[in-house]
Parts: sequence; C-alpha cells; structure tokens
Amino acid sequence: MRKLAAGNWKMNGLTAQLTEAMALAAAHPQPDLDILICPPATLLAPMATAMTGTSVAVGGQDCHAAEKGAHTGDISAAMLSDAGASHVILGHSERRADHGESSADVAAKTQAAWAAGLTAVVCLGETEAQRDAGETLSVIGAQLAESLPEGATAENTVIAYEPVWAIGTGRTPTEEQIAEVHAFLRKNAPDAGIRLLYGGSVNPKNAATIFAIADVDGALVGGASLKAEDFGAIVTALQNA
Repeated sequence: MRKLAAGNWKMNGLTAQLTEAMALAAAHPQPDLDILICPPATLLAPMATAMTGTSVAVGGQDCHAAEKGAHTGDISAAMLSDAGASHVILGHSERRADHGESSADVAAKTQAAWAAGLTAVVCLGETEAQRDAGETLSVIGAQLAESLPEGATAENTVIAYEPVWAIGTGRTPTEEQIAEVHAFLRKNAPDAGIRLLYGGSVNPKNAATIFAIADVDGALVGGASLKAEDFGAIVTALQNA
C-alpha cells in the first residue's frame, strides 16, 4: 500500500502560489509515496499543467453530483477531470457544516466522481460535542456506511478521518484516539486496502508521531500544505514512517 500525503488548500491561493507546488515537486522528484494537492478551482488547470511529469497529482475540493446542468457556480466531476484532476475531496466537514451536505449527498457525489474516473477522498469526523458524549465510533460508523456507495475499493476511494474539533484549531487527538478510529475504519471499510488518512492540524512537528500510529496511511493536510517547506517536511516524515 503506497502512502498518501494530500494537501487541501481550501479557499487559499492565487496564481503566484503555484511556485509553492513547483518547489514541492522539485524537492520530491521520485518519492516512495503519492503526493496530492487540491487547490481552489481557479488554480486547478494551471497547477495540473505545471505538475505534468512531476510526482505531484492534482485534485478538486468538491464536485456536484450531476454530470452537467443548471447548477450555477458548481463544478462537475467531469469538469475536474477535464481540467487535469485525478482526485476530489468529498464530504469535508466544512462542506457538511457550511453547505449542509448530508452523507447521502456525499455518496451521490462519490458516485459521480467514480463515473468521471476520479478517486474520491471521502472525509469523516465527529464534532467536539459528539466526542465528549462518547459517540465518536457510532458517528463515524454511520458516516462511513452512508457516505460510500456500493463499489468502494482501494482503487477508487480514500478515506480521511478528520475530527471536526481538530481542524485548523491546533488541537490534535491523542495517539490512542486516532488509533481507535483508524482501527475501526480498517475493520469496517468495504475494502481493507483502502488508504486511511488522518487530518486535523497536521504539521511538521507532529507528523512523525501521527504516522507512527497503526493504520494511518497518510494525511490530509490543511494550512501546512500551502508552503512547500512545511508540506515537504510532512512528506518526508511520511516517507520515513
């Protein structure tokens, strides 16, 4: 199983920031793992062009469930693929919270991503209130069952565990908490070979510790993926794990 270091730029990045992706690719020309950057939609095509022939793949941050149609402001999976994407992040907690996306919505988008030949990076995670109530595994189990359509395999799907309370807060779960959820996902994922990423305030200082945890096959990195130096350090930590 090849490990995966994925970066989610969220709503950050102008054309000038393409140099960060280029620097990352130059620093890791032949890594023994997969590297993915998911920039904002405006940078998708130029980044895909810039990353041609490098070790860095490019993905989208969301897609619509429909192939085309009257959906102003939305982007279809086919459009992402046409722009050079190979992956798409789906069900991120910020989409679930800010846009009211349900797990059923995520499943429909995942099906659309597969139809367009994209690998779906499906995000799951509990809120702080759910964690404090001892509901983490039941919440994750429900999201897993409801967000993945029939047919999820290691070839078309990646699962990212991102506790909502750890995203962008600087807080991270304990090693035991991460291990518990990842062991649960390994046991309950429809394909045991599906890569399991941890996400939520991953940075160069804590990456090695996180990657030493069983069943963690990589990371979905937010803010630290915006700088080649920081993301490169995380890539190196994953390669050395």
